[in-house]
Amino acid sequence: MAVPSVPSVSAEPPAADASVATVPAQSRETREPPDVRARITELRLSAFAGHRRAGFPLGSVTLFAGPSGAGKTTALAAYGALARLGGGASLYEVFPDPVACVPQGARPDAGGRRGFRIGCTADGAEGPVRLDVAVQAEPDLRIVGERLTAGGVVLLETALRDPGRGTVQAAWHTAGAAPVTRAPLPDDRLGTALLPLRVAGKTDGQRQVLAAAEQMVVALRSVFPCDPRPEGMRTPVRTGSGRLLPGCDNLADVLWRTRAECARRHGLLVEALGAGCTGPVTDVVAEPLPDGTVRALLDRGAGPRTELARLGDGELRYLALTLVLLTGPGVLDLDAPGEVPDALRTLTVLTDGFDRCLDPAQRRELLRTAVRMGERGHIRCVGAVSDASWAAGAEGVTVVHLDA
Repeated sequence: MAVPSVPSVSAEPPAADASVATVPAQSRETREPPDVRARITELRLSAFAGHRRAGFPLGSVTLFAGPSGAGKTTALAAYGALARLGGGASLYEVFPDPVACVPQGARPDAGGRRGFRIGCTADGAEGPVRLDVAVQAEPDLRIVGERLTAGGVVLLETALRDPGRGTVQAAWHTAGAAPVTRAPLPDDRLGTALLPLRVAGKTDGQRQVLAAAEQMVVALRSVFPCDPRPEGMRTPVRTGSGRLLPGCDNLADVLWRTRAECARRHGLLVEALGAGCTGPVTDVVAEPLPDGTVRALLDRGAGPRTELARLGDGELRYLALTLVLLTGPGVLDLDAPGEVPDALRTLTVLTDGFDRCLDPAQRRELLRTAVRMGERGHIRCVGAVSDASWAAGAEGVTVVHLDA
């Protein structure tokens, strides 16, 4: 299957192997004001690895469920890739093995080209904004088509005109003396992320382009892939920035910072640990050591404190993910759009293996924390689980069922 020069912008039905069950949030008697925070509300995998013509709705808490090989990790990887492209990363950084993203059995065109297509929708103050990207994986890695649309208007469209050059021809909405402005853009980076640097904003059309592009970029940049590694959390760490890494190896350093910064959130963390860890928990503390490192311990109230090294993998993953959900972007190691007020953006946590190593009580409490934070609108969660039957009927949770 050859990659078209420009991806389609028509709505695509979910793939035949995907079914979606959405549990809406509780209805309210009074009408709430529209949510203006930039957030990704749909992921589209038109042709990506094992997915074809797939469209997945994303709520405040979304769980991809299915057996091994169903494509849960692939869906999260595509979301993460779009997030990195939105942050300005090059294709070579985002797709070190691009051929693995090409659908199996895809046939090259007459020029020997194969590729994949992904996209998403960002909602916010500008309403739904769609981004669709076609990437050529062979023979050379490059973006061969990109389209940004909102309200039925094509705001940006790019196409590869000359394979011998490292650029694509871009046209963005102007609605001035000329309907569009044309200029070359690099073929290894997302054009939408470059628009704020290229569009002057002198006409209403240009300002519409800027607003839509900024909404998409803000939504994509506000993503934190998180996969806690218990083996790295058991050893003392050097104090540093106090910003949590995706593997949560520096958990003790972050606790050293957050315990003093926000007593209320720390109290919520301790309360959650009491519900998810074996034995009583009255506090979680960070203790400096003579060698300049810091270690984390659970305060049991009476008797000696428990080092994190003594906790099970499930307890450590539960602790780390709960900390991520409660603390938010201020203490996470991500390139958040600092120029945008917190009220206009939403952090999305991507967690492959949301319930990995967790017992039933821990996964239930973690989901409850995710839903509670999602209701506030500032943190969303997208995770993958093998079986979501335990989450059936949970209010505010969207479950996407995938079949192998």
